[in-house]
Amino acid sequence: MLPPTREPGLWAGDAPRASQEPEANPTPKRSRENKKAPPAPVTLERRPECAPIPVPHAGGDVPHNACADTFPPNRYPGMDVLVGGVRFDALQVGVRRLWEIKTHQFDTYPAFIRRQEIEKEMEQIVEERRAAAACGYDYMIGVSTQAHKDALLQRDDTLHIVVTGCQR
Repeated sequence: MLPPTREPGLWAGDAPRASQEPEANPTPKRSRENKKAPPAPVTLERRPECAPIPVPHAGGDVPHNACADTFPPNRYPGMDVLVGGVRFDALQVGVRRLWEIKTHQFDTYPAFIRRQEIEKEMEQIVEERRAAAACGYDYMIGVSTQAHKDALLQRDDTLHIVVTGCQR
């Protein structure tokens, strides 16, 4: 018996019989097809809006864009990526992980401005994290300094953040 897919009622290699219960002791059929490799598992189609679409980097911040292209590293160098209607700085090569990169020097700001910046960033992060999760992607934030990381984690300790060291 083959393992079930993520969709209840479908068994890998058995899509045409999805409405039937699998047999307790199926008898293998002797055919040419059974002598080949096992059939590919039945997979769910992704929602079209979840397909990553490369788009030009927003703004003209060359150091920020360089960080977004190299730190994760970006699957689409020179581009942001649109997923679920939301723009991300990078889609990491080799994994389903979307990135938001922050390169400003957060710890040089006065305390009042730092608090304001964290509130503004959290609005963006909530929207990005929701879109990433809805489309089956991990979400990661890269910040320039440990102080910035600490301030974001103090606001939401469930965030996944790394210090990139990238600076403007």
